[in-house]
Amino acid sequence: MKFAKLATAAVSLALAMGVTACGSSVKTAEQGESGTASAAPAETLVGVTMPTKSSERWIHDGDNVKSALEKLGYKVDLQYAENDIPTQVNQIENQITSGAKLLIIASIDGTAITTQLQEAADKKIPVIAYDRLIRNSPNVDYYATFDNYKVGVQQATSLLVGLKLKKEDGSEGDAKGPFNIEIFAGSPDDNNATFFYNGAMDTLKPYIDSGTLVVKSKETDFKTVAILRWDPATAQRRMEDLITKAYSGDTKVQGVLSPYDGLSIGILSALKSSGYGTSGQPYPIVTGQDAEVASVKSIIADEQYATIYKDTRKLAAVTVEMADAVLKGGKPEVNNTKDYDNGNKVVPSNLLEPVIVYKDNYKQALVDTGYYTEDQLK
Repeated sequence: MKFAKLATAAVSLALAMGVTACGSSVKTAEQGESGTASAAPAETLVGVTMPTKSSERWIHDGDNVKSALEKLGYKVDLQYAENDIPTQVNQIENQITSGAKLLIIASIDGTAITTQLQEAADKKIPVIAYDRLIRNSPNVDYYATFDNYKVGVQQATSLLVGLKLKKEDGSEGDAKGPFNIEIFAGSPDDNNATFFYNGAMDTLKPYIDSGTLVVKSKETDFKTVAILRWDPATAQRRMEDLITKAYSGDTKVQGVLSPYDGLSIGILSALKSSGYGTSGQPYPIVTGQDAEVASVKSIIADEQYATIYKDTRKLAAVTVEMADAVLKGGKPEVNNTKDYDNGNKVVPSNLLEPVIVYKDNYKQALVDTGYYTEDQLK
């Protein structure tokens, strides 16, 4: 993965979204030999599989995709696998057997469903990877997601802003450091987790190299800091262990790079149990992702410092537009055809823009846009 190219793509995304981009050629069951578009047949079944209901963002994703598809007249089989790979495998197989004409898959493990994808390809069923890139298969036709490398950059940036090494406008802050930080990463079987990690570490590396940021535990390798299945309890235990072995006396944690709000809640619980969160020992700067209700409330309460907002309504809309175009024999709009290599092919992708949410802009970002109401965040 050429992350420099990703960064360039992220900068130019706003322009790319405004023009008609090329799409790859996908043969569907509804597309004739001439390749001309046609209306999708009534009652066409679309299979949608999401990882889990334990994270509210996936509930929103599933509901938004299902609702938008049904408004276009499609039948939808929406399934949640509760982070169990065999369950998701069975769900996809059942959707293929039930006659689904297209699959939208937010995979638990992007390498574990290659057999099912081949079954779909054999039946000319197109596949759209949703938010998480499905790896090591030629049978992934399109990918809809946010700019995940940029998400990592933004997470690291929010950490730097919280430590006053940077200002929100991107200019240099007044603080000098050194600051003690710890680093967490997402699930190693989720392709996005490496994007988040690399974006964040590329941003933090100059500060670590200069000694402005100090990782007291010395744990920075992805495999060491990754949290399997994005599990909050695992993150909490790891934070407890880090505090025990690397922090004593007057040595305190001053920042934690967390890639997901659920992990942030677990991390904050560990910190609170160790005496943080008081006027004499405030919480460190803790980042996050997904703008989940509990974490937005935590930001308002001056606990978690920031999160990354990814408008799942927009992601659902882009994905449904892709699905509708493919099912009608057309080519969906994409804005990246170079950077998302799944190990077997470069998957044509449509990338959306993430937004950093702090206490001072949550109303503008989340309430004014209708994503949440004020009452939901009380």
